[in-house]
Amino acid sequence: MAGHDWTINTLRTSVLSGETTAADVCEDYLARIDSVDGDLNAFTAVLGESARQQAEEVDQHRDAWRDRPLLGVPVTIKDVICSKGEPTTGASRILKGFCSPYDATVVRKLRDAGAVIIGKTNCDEFAMGSSTEHSAYGVTRNPWDRTRIPGGSSGGAAAAVSARLAPASLASDTGGSIRQPAAFCGVVGLKPTYGRVSRYGLLAFASSLDQIGPMTLTVRDAATVFHTIAGADECDATTSSQPVEDVAQLGPGDAKGARIGVPRNILEGIDDDVSRSFQATLGVLTEQGATLIDIDLPHMAYAIPVYYLVAPAEASSNLARYDGVRYGHRAAIDAHSDNLETMYDRTRDEGFGPEVKRRIMLGTYALSAGYYDAYYVKAQQVRSLIKSDYDQAFNEVDAVAMPTTPGPAFRIGEHVDDPLAMYLGDIFTVSANLTGLPAISVPAGFSEDGLPIGFQLMGRPFDEATLLRLAAAYEQEAPWWKTRPGDEKR
Repeated sequence: MAGHDWTINTLRTSVLSGETTAADVCEDYLARIDSVDGDLNAFTAVLGESARQQAEEVDQHRDAWRDRPLLGVPVTIKDVICSKGEPTTGASRILKGFCSPYDATVVRKLRDAGAVIIGKTNCDEFAMGSSTEHSAYGVTRNPWDRTRIPGGSSGGAAAAVSARLAPASLASDTGGSIRQPAAFCGVVGLKPTYGRVSRYGLLAFASSLDQIGPMTLTVRDAATVFHTIAGADECDATTSSQPVEDVAQLGPGDAKGARIGVPRNILEGIDDDVSRSFQATLGVLTEQGATLIDIDLPHMAYAIPVYYLVAPAEASSNLARYDGVRYGHRAAIDAHSDNLETMYDRTRDEGFGPEVKRRIMLGTYALSAGYYDAYYVKAQQVRSLIKSDYDQAFNEVDAVAMPTTPGPAFRIGEHVDDPLAMYLGDIFTVSANLTGLPAISVPAGFSEDGLPIGFQLMGRPFDEATLLRLAAAYEQEAPWWKTRPGDEKR
């Protein structure tokens, strides 16, 4: 089997046993990226030289590093996560040419675990988008259909894993940016509990919503990466000291006795293919011993408007740091006739794309005098009501099930001129960020057009273990991940 067909765990075992070397694995993936990514545009930077050095170091220390969980495993990093000495641009012109002087905590943990970082992946600018069309590096295309988007904002990460350009990608999720592209590209995407994984070294979008997590081919692989990056961090005061259950070596999943809540009141209007897939997935879980319980999430309908008040408000504050003074792009000015304010304005006008500008303006308006109480404060109050709905539901159930997206991947350009249609596509994902709850998307079949469909589970705070076990139980009976782009899908 070629290296790019391996999962994390089989790949690590092969390197550890001497069946192959980390250097050979690295070269295999770099060659595949070279031959495939020109069509997909999943990467903003391929880190061939440094990846080869890391792989050689793994081979030199293989015996001493036998217990490292990602030994010799190639991993990609979304281009909003800092990696020392390597480009970190947020897919924005305003950070063109910027190389981080330090590693994000999650990147340091990956390196310590023996991973080989082979590239930075494309995304919507500063992670603001649902399609990876809003990138200074151009559009990323879906491996299953090059005329369609891969999702966003982590579209490059999802496309890279789906196309077997890497067995794992690290990405960020602010309103569904891991789970939605995972669903559109037919891979696994895990959004951990807020505070479970350090955000130190993540370019901030909306600080109360952002969370870093893995995208992989299998649930077991997601568990391995999750366990590697999770845990408290003195560099991030929002991280929790809550113990992390060791599910890295996830065995057979188990749905027996699990109580799964289904909020049927929010499932109207979804695509027919998604509806059929959702019901079929629930059927598999019930056959494995799970019990379905109807639940009510009365304030779920307000999740999208609440999110698009809270997230842009936080973004308008976070992106104020990009002023052309300390790092990144600086607009040219006439030293004799222009002033500092002019330089700020021109830098941001030239550096930020239209979607980022739109969200900054929305956020600044919501925070402005006279509107703060009516919009931002009210949104935070409704956010609390949404969380209360989930708290009440988890008194009765162990997990909440819903589709990851209302439909399969749409065509490139289809929603570019209709941002509201784009935003409404996040209806099933944003509540996990608003409430801080963990959520996972797993492949759950294909549409009549052969496009991947995702199934989502949300869990109690810091109970990623239950989600991973339930997802693994489903995956055992329905291993959709084994179907690759280009294979017969139905």
